[in-house]
Amino acid sequence: MKLSTIRFNGETYAARQEGEEHVVLDGFSDVGALLQHPEWADIATSRGGTRLPSTAVELAPVIPRPGKIICVGANYQTHIEEMGADVPEYPTLFAKYPEALIGASDPIDLPVEDELIDWEAELAIVVGTAGRRIPVDAAAAHIAGYSVANDISMRGYQFRTMQWLQGKTWENSTPLGPVMVTPEEMPPAAMIRTVLDGDVMQESSIDDLLFSPEQLVSYISTILTLNVGDVILTGTPSGVGFGMNPQRFIKEGSVVETSIEGIGVLRNRAQRQPAVTDSTAQSHSMV
Repeated sequence: MKLSTIRFNGETYAARQEGEEHVVLDGFSDVGALLQHPEWADIATSRGGTRLPSTAVELAPVIPRPGKIICVGANYQTHIEEMGADVPEYPTLFAKYPEALIGASDPIDLPVEDELIDWEAELAIVVGTAGRRIPVDAAAAHIAGYSVANDISMRGYQFRTMQWLQGKTWENSTPLGPVMVTPEEMPPAAMIRTVLDGDVMQESSIDDLLFSPEQLVSYISTILTLNVGDVILTGTPSGVGFGMNPQRFIKEGSVVETSIEGIGVLRNRAQRQPAVTDSTAQSHSMV
């Protein structure tokens, strides 16, 4: 089953994707709200509503306002090598915030403050059942499904210090979608790929993850409770622009396509944003 959060007539709705149509799940504003219902899977499977063609809707981030977005760095061997890092004994964790999220075809905002804008295709885990200190062998039952994310990274800011967060959670930069696929439909060795302006930059398989989704759910839940609708980004394979010689980065007008077999494709065009976006900040700067 594939679930989406659609935009239609100025509102958002949870929907079930069937081919080229989205079946609106009445009463739920997005997939995150749907997951809060204990019988969400039965509702999503059986409920019928208005059918909208894909051409009539836009796709919002599949979970628009997750309570937590926990990201994992250095989780593919080849990516660790290209970044010159050591193989970690434990997952490397950092956070994003909901303001970073955009939909499957929304523009990526490029800040004027950083020119080193990189791509990172990632498998995203969506938590479906809350838990703390979840054993690895029970972790699969806590996963509602999987989605695609691109952890767009502002490398100039990321490497200002040893802490990565400042390069990882810029507003309107991280596409999440196009749908959430329930676990039974996920190919175990699904291909993950990034294409930049027609050139294949990343191509790998999700079974090359150092720490599996179940291991990540277990490890993170040791630290804090994972709640329904929380999102975990599991890391990226090799092929990022920072690791190339010469380096390559996303520019204004670039089209970034991120896909995972069995889930779908994100297609996002990059647009440059002005340095000042808040009218109050602008007026203060002129004083």
